[in-house]
Amino acid sequence: MDLSDLARAIFALALTLGIIGLAAVALRKFGPDALARLARPTRRERRLAVVENLVLDPTRRLVLVSCDGQEMLLLLGEGRVLAEGVAQPAADAR
Repeated sequence: MDLSDLARAIFALALTLGIIGLAAVALRKFGPDALARLARPTRRERRLAVVENLVLDPTRRLVLVSCDGQEMLLLLGEGRVLAEGVAQPAADAR
């Protein structure tokens, strides 16, 4: 093994480690979901959102959910929906 072969191997190793380091820096800067953001540039607004959550006791909680501009109040417990109803918008207190 000549000195030129050893230098070429060391240069190739340094280049490979440098590329891996640049990829790590780029991933930290742009975030882990950068490829997902590039794949779908037009993102639709979400139709479903949890507005508020209130824990009543260790087994039950109230969840206010908004879907297509309509709010629903759900009573959740024991892994199922116990009761549901349509929530009326609150009147402005003046």
